[in-house]
Amino acid sequence: MSTNPPVEPKVRRFESVEEADDMHSISKSDGIRFRLVSYNILAQVYVKSSLLPHSPPACLKWKARSHAILGVLKKLEADFFCLQEVDEYDSFYRKNMDSLGYSGIYIQRTGQRKRDGCAIFYKPSCAELVAKERIEYNDLLDSVKADSVQETETSNESKGDEHAKDSRKDSRDLNDPLVRLKRDCVGIMAAFKINKPFHHVVIVANTHLYWDPELADVKLAQAKYLLSRLDQFRTLISNEFECTPSLLLSGDFNSIPGDKVYSYLVSGNGKPAEAIEEEVEAPVPLCSAYEVTRGEPKFTNCTPGFTNTLDYIFFSPSDFIKPVSILQLPEPESPDVVGFLPNNHHPSDHLPIGAEFEISRNR
Repeated sequence: MSTNPPVEPKVRRFESVEEADDMHSISKSDGIRFRLVSYNILAQVYVKSSLLPHSPPACLKWKARSHAILGVLKKLEADFFCLQEVDEYDSFYRKNMDSLGYSGIYIQRTGQRKRDGCAIFYKPSCAELVAKERIEYNDLLDSVKADSVQETETSNESKGDEHAKDSRKDSRDLNDPLVRLKRDCVGIMAAFKINKPFHHVVIVANTHLYWDPELADVKLAQAKYLLSRLDQFRTLISNEFECTPSLLLSGDFNSIPGDKVYSYLVSGNGKPAEAIEEEVEAPVPLCSAYEVTRGEPKFTNCTPGFTNTLDYIFFSPSDFIKPVSILQLPEPESPDVVGFLPNNHHPSDHLPIGAEFEISRNR
């Protein structure tokens, strides 16, 4: 019998942002307040002891992990959860989150190989879902397919039987843009109407960008497509509801602070995009809730091969929205993260991040 202790989730508190009252002299009763948490929960399909030899075997079992994940979510008491690497959505998460008072929307990764996806859970008591759209980054292939088809037809005419050999070439030929861009990554964005204490529309987007550092250009292409879609969605919502919606974007961006993707995402807010080789500015102004309050965390992903920050909560800054509290994260020497993740305190190799926002009436 196993002597490993059960998974006891360690959840830290939301801490008020200093100078919050100086930024806007708004009492809690005067504005809308809500919490948003982003969390890559580590899909069970990726949990293998051979890939996670540092983790106690007992904490990798689905029964233990699922119980611990729900325990984390319950303790965080967020109004919006943006979860990545969600599998078992229909069989587990939807019904269990419903029992906690949440409704959800979900998009599974494109293709057949990967069965996880992105989900947004929200409290109907806080917000009403009024619109949603899928984001499939494989749509980037459309820009190169036409040229590829034409080139293939020309090749067939000139090479005859060689085409059959070419069609069986290694599917990992990364020099082929159709192969390079096809990563099956997804995202989801939704508009919510908050009715108390006054009417306001909030756009919440959740995504998971590709992981491989050797394909940094693919991640940047995904980030550009993401913001172009968000810009279109924001315009659509603004026109349909005759409003100025707040915009929140969160997820696992598989990008560290200051790299090309991160620099691009904040470039629309007047930040220098030194890490981007080309002159480009994002169509949507964004800043990181952690960066503008406490600074980016020292890490949100913690494994033997990699420990750094990959997860972010961005918001489009304005005179009427501000972060008022931030979910605290452990220090590298904290006992609950020593030995790396997952472990008996954290059911995922990522940590949840969170922010509480306040929206004023003065719009």
